[in-house]
Amino acid sequence: MREIKVGSRDSELARWQARWVIESLAKAWPDLTFRLITFKTKGDKILDVALARIGDKGLFTKELEVALMDGVIDMAVHSMKDMPTSLPKGLKIGAVGRREEPADVLISPAGYTLNTLPIKARVGTSSLRRKAQLAHFRPDLELVDIRGNVPTRLAKMEREGLAAIVLAAAGLKRLNLNRIHGETLPYSICLPAVGQGAIGVEIRADDEEMARIVAAINHAPTAAAVYAERAFLRSLEGGCQVPIGALATVEGEAMIIQGMVASLDGRRVLRDFVSAATSAPEAAGRELARKLLDRGAGTILEEVKLKGGNA
Repeated sequence: MREIKVGSRDSELARWQARWVIESLAKAWPDLTFRLITFKTKGDKILDVALARIGDKGLFTKELEVALMDGVIDMAVHSMKDMPTSLPKGLKIGAVGRREEPADVLISPAGYTLNTLPIKARVGTSSLRRKAQLAHFRPDLELVDIRGNVPTRLAKMEREGLAAIVLAAAGLKRLNLNRIHGETLPYSICLPAVGQGAIGVEIRADDEEMARIVAAINHAPTAAAVYAERAFLRSLEGGCQVPIGALATVEGEAMIIQGMVASLDGRRVLRDFVSAATSAPEAAGRELARKLLDRGAGTILEEVKLKGGNA
């Protein structure tokens, strides 16, 4: 039987996502076998520094992409939110799986919500996007850097006595941790990261066989939404060093994409939206970026870059 080598990071969540891809593809292609090969990425190895301060794109993808280009693996499974908006030459996104809940969740051992957290409560997150939006809504909070996989961050919350941490709802559900009580943050307060909740499969651009195989798990509405969000981010030249959020939702052939650009301290937050057809998702993302740039987003982003992502 033909064996397909599937690459993934070796975190618990990444392996869950890769297993989902493998199981889904195995159902579609029963004559094929799939083998999982895991890698440690730069982002996995550097856990004592906030991502924004590392200042590198592809922190969670580069090692897998090198293996893909070298033929060590046939496809790479990623969280779409980890993928840079510009891929290495010779690689492409072959499929995007059905999206899980893209929202952020506030987890508090004492059962606090964002509104009921005590004044100056310590809340853990290393995401500049989350920090800026939380600071905009609750400028009194003390926002503390916290890195690591989901179980590690949950343990650090308890150990360091944090009042709460913020995590992605999708990761909690996939790891069967959604039984942990938490408050789903409304999009009106906290827009998610681009691609959050979606699983992507990266392949070699000239590999027609893999393109045909992975197409079996592509979810067209999710793909359209994610491509719109990625075009928005690409047009703003943003990455993990910039507080940018976006969410595209699809109903039939119609799409609405919301976007946000914020200053590091959360004092300035620009939001807007665009309605478009799903047939032109990237054009919708670019249009939304232009709207925010016309309102001053470029000045905010330039200030963020000058500060090097350090709040």
